Amino acid sequence: MNWIWEFFRQNYSSFYKAILFLISLVILVSFFPKEAKFKYEFDRGRPWPHDDLIAPFDFPVLKAQDEFEMERDEVINNHELYFDFNIDLNEEIRESFIENFELYWTAKYGVVPENELLKQITLDRGLQILSDILTKGVIQTTTVTENKSPDFKITLIIRNIAERVKFGDLYTIHSAYEKLSSMIMDSEDVDTEILKQLLEESITQNIFYNQSVTQSELQKYLGRISSTRGMVQEGERIISKGEVINKNRFQILESLRTEYETKIGMDSNYYLILAGQIFLVAISLTVLVFFLYFFRRDVLEDNKKVILILLVIILMVFITSITLKFDVEYLYMVPLCIAPILIRVFFDTRLALYTYLITIILIGFLVPNSFQFLFMQLIAGIITIFSIINLQIRAQFLFSSLVVFISYAAIYTGLNLIQEGNFSTINSIDYVMFAGSALLILFSYPLVYLFEKIFGLVTDVTLLELSNTNTKLLRDLSMRAPGTFQHSLQVANLAEESIYEIGGDALLTRTGALYHDIGKMDNPMYFIENQVTGVNPHDELTNEESALIIIGHVIRGIEKAKKAKLPEQIIDFIRTHHGVSKVGYFYAMQQKENPDEKVDARRYTYPGPIPFSKETSVVMMADSVEAASRSLKIIDEETINNLVENIINKQVESGQFINSNITLRDINKIKKLLKKKLMNIYHIRIEYPK
Repeated sequence: MNWIWEFFRQNYSSFYKAILFLISLVILVSFFPKEAKFKYEFDRGRPWPHDDLIAPFDFPVLKAQDEFEMERDEVINNHELYFDFNIDLNEEIRESFIENFELYWTAKYGVVPENELLKQITLDRGLQILSDILTKGVIQTTTVTENKSPDFKITLIIRNIAERVKFGDLYTIHSAYEKLSSMIMDSEDVDTEILKQLLEESITQNIFYNQSVTQSELQKYLGRISSTRGMVQEGERIISKGEVINKNRFQILESLRTEYETKIGMDSNYYLILAGQIFLVAISLTVLVFFLYFFRRDVLEDNKKVILILLVIILMVFITSITLKFDVEYLYMVPLCIAPILIRVFFDTRLALYTYLITIILIGFLVPNSFQFLFMQLIAGIITIFSIINLQIRAQFLFSSLVVFISYAAIYTGLNLIQEGNFSTINSIDYVMFAGSALLILFSYPLVYLFEKIFGLVTDVTLLELSNTNTKLLRDLSMRAPGTFQHSLQVANLAEESIYEIGGDALLTRTGALYHDIGKMDNPMYFIENQVTGVNPHDELTNEESALIIIGHVIRGIEKAKKAKLPEQIIDFIRTHHGVSKVGYFYAMQQKENPDEKVDARRYTYPGPIPFSKETSVVMMADSVEAASRSLKIIDEETINNLVENIINKQVESGQFINSNITLRDINKIKKLLKKKLMNIYHIRIEYPK
């Protein structure tokens, strides 16, 4: 039992990664639909690449979406309008007219028998005009009747009896007023003033729009629109190999795909489909593991980085899956190009491209027209990576967003021209989708910041900001310890050139070198590069006290860095730039002054740890060599050569680099470069042979 526990303990990291990939596999498979898929891929305007296709069963041919929508629009624009003709209202209006007539007439003429004939003639003429207009009908003004021609027919419902009439055969309020005015003018022996006033007050709408009946009938008509046009019989040849897929054949193939996935897919074995999906996703993730193992083993060994990569893949597949469930029309609004941006920001272009390939391949199992989808996303993703190869300012995210939109638009236009040979099928809404996807890519900016905090990683953009010498910490260093600041600048220059020479992260190295001595700010005068008055405070201290102050700058530097919330990658340079070396001068002085006493070396030794990367190792070498070069009394090629060789050889012998992935060949290259740079700094000319 103990050997099992020991085996597990020794291979803990491998087991942990296996669990991570297993969890990712389960999550990704859960996003996949569990129905069988049509096995053929095809595109309009391209030759059929497969063998002759024979109909495996009877199936209806579905109408194209634009054809179906056109029929719907035609029905909606020309559907029957229903109005209620309120006959009972006419009698109420007539009675009200008579009552008002008596009032108006009495107010004007009083009760005079001589005017009875005029009164009766005027009343009769008014009732006749009122009856003519109301009997024909005054229709309610509504938006559904706007811009309708006089010949447009509507249906009047008169006491549950429907009658179709032309829109122009009915009065509107405006046309009714015009009609009564002309009828009054044609009347003789009447009081036209009273008649006109009363009729204008009495004329009102008596035909009203019946929305409920109209909408009910519209839904019936829409329900009668067939989604199919014709049938394909079992055994009938659908398309032959090499035939170009025109619009008609494309619609037949789409109909077969739909019927197959509905009829066959629902009857298929759920567990076999699930097994197939697990197999395909597992292969994709295994290929990713192999890539990391052979080309980026440093990433594979870091669990946080592996989690970040898997999280990006899962996030993109999840968003796409949700979008497809909501509405497939929004597929191209999914900002998939965020994936290569995030991976490139934290790693490199090669890993970004490979991770993006795995992502879109997995998504390809979910989406319709996967070839078109993969082609468009692959090209857009590659161009996106090109746009951020040298990511130095956050404004480049805007440029990447613009590049993505242009890429999508150009590829979409080209694919449509290949398929149709004209611009008729290009939908402007798709360009809006591409613009939306491009804008959503700007979310990569806050995501980068979020991932930096969650996973403890650092990006080039952050390093560029930190390497600015006007940052608060470096500004304080330059003011309080100017000698140390100049030393840090020289170390940064030397380390940056050295890491370029052997291959590594130059920006990280430079930034780490700038901050490696910030702990000297608290007691700047105890460090020789800041002593400009000739007074050395160490003269008043014992060797052990002096060593304690010198060693303490590492601890104080770490504290200041953490207080300023510097990334751990930068703090590592502060921790390791002296490794576990000794404060040589004071250790030697203590031995010299106390020859008979055994000196405790631990009191004169830095706490470490030793460097564990090329970058931290290079800073240690550059720091030691640059500091020691300032104490040279005679500066020439020989003294610099001896200085560099002695210091770095001593570091190698004391095991300072055994934990870092730096080779002796790298160290020899660094030695040569440091010698050359120091000679340039001190303006030493190489003596040429005579």
